[in-house]
Amino acid sequence: MSMRSCRNWFRAIGVVIIVTIVVGGVIGYDRGFRERPQPDWVTADFETRFKYGSIGAEHDAGIPYWIFYVLPRVFPEKLTQDGKVLPGGYAALGVPWEQGQELPAGFSKKTIGFPRVANNCAVCHTTSYRESPDANPVFVVGGPAHTTNVEAFFRYLIDCAKDPRFNADILMAEINRVTDLDLIDQLLYRFFVIPITKKRLLEREQQFAWIYRPDFPDWGRGRDDAMNLTKYFMIGAPMDDTFGPTDMPSVWNLKKYVWDQGHRMNYAGDSSDAYSVIMDSALGLLGAAPANKQDFVGQVQWLHSYLSELPPPKYPFAIDQAKAAEGKTLFDANCASCHASELTGRPLPLAEVGTDRGRLDSWNKGAAIKANQVVKEMGLERRGLVEEDLIGYVAPFLDGIWLKAPYLHNGSVPTLRDLLEPVGQRPTVFWRGYDVYDQARVGFVTDTPAAKRVGTKLDTGSKGGSNQGHEFGTGLSEAEKDALVEFLKTL
Repeated sequence: MSMRSCRNWFRAIGVVIIVTIVVGGVIGYDRGFRERPQPDWVTADFETRFKYGSIGAEHDAGIPYWIFYVLPRVFPEKLTQDGKVLPGGYAALGVPWEQGQELPAGFSKKTIGFPRVANNCAVCHTTSYRESPDANPVFVVGGPAHTTNVEAFFRYLIDCAKDPRFNADILMAEINRVTDLDLIDQLLYRFFVIPITKKRLLEREQQFAWIYRPDFPDWGRGRDDAMNLTKYFMIGAPMDDTFGPTDMPSVWNLKKYVWDQGHRMNYAGDSSDAYSVIMDSALGLLGAAPANKQDFVGQVQWLHSYLSELPPPKYPFAIDQAKAAEGKTLFDANCASCHASELTGRPLPLAEVGTDRGRLDSWNKGAAIKANQVVKEMGLERRGLVEEDLIGYVAPFLDGIWLKAPYLHNGSVPTLRDLLEPVGQRPTVFWRGYDVYDQARVGFVTDTPAAKRVGTKLDTGSKGGSNQGHEFGTGLSEAEKDALVEFLKTL
């Protein structure tokens, strides 16, 4: 072979190699990293966007769709609640799942190379209620997700990843039973997606170590340990012995909070304003700095605008207007000084309210300073967390109070009627997370066989679960308490 022929041969080989690298790079980018917009139906209206729209969490916190899909098929025994195995896949965790939808509200699906599933704000802020056990649920966006067991969901993902069956052979066999991936996706899932997903989930185990502590009770349905989540995820603080479970809050009508009037956000007034709370909550869902800062800020601005104008839901059942009118007088005399005055939306000293202090102890000025620094280093601007020691709990606005059960910041009192009883007469054990509504006592049914089967047990003697304090209106007569509750339905 001549020298010329050799050069041509090597040149041809070089071209083939270059073309192969380019084509491989294009395919790799397309199947592994290329971001595609969600379908138009997701953004067709504001409510749907809130429930299913992406806030960018798929980049670092997303679970590959087909892994997410088959986990309950491979690991059904790991879906547990109160030590019992739950049938029904993810629906058993109480997520608000609308008929005809591929995923529950609060779960977004987006293709970044391959389809991924992540959470958005609706996972903690979508409420469901039913008029009777045989009725279909009504879903209310912006309300507290009182049926959702987020701790069980966190544990489930980690427990699956820790299992030796979380491997390419077993997961791919199950994926192949439900879908037909092409050769490229088959290879991608087998050699990259499954091993990397397992590694990422196992990395979360240390951050979630405190939810496995035997000396801490389960959060149960509708609650989380919000400020410890912030400490361990945002600032990487070492685990301590604090535990401050709180109910998921409602997020409708956020324009009622006015920074210049001294209003503060979160149960303990530890955040400056609604925009800051939305940004920090979204960062918690992302689990990292946003992949696209401009897009992230745009999402936060949209959420702030939408939730500021979202009206509180009207009480959907009959109201005795005459009794409610009597209750209005009682409200003005017994409740308005905190819940309809210049004190509303501001922190009150713990000694005045007397409720469980666990939530206060789980956060402090130093943690706020560190968290604000982390966000600042991301190049994000907001008023931020209040760099002060906390004094107590915010006197809440009562708009839509009928749908905020259970009550007190830690959800330790099942109904409004129970809240008007002295501490010694309030239920000490009840079951949270059942969505049949109790129209008489204003809250949710908590003690029927169905409520016990579906819900999670809350013992008010457990750490962070005390139902003490807020003994206002407890001296009213039975008839007066009933009238006051009737009025509260109108708010």
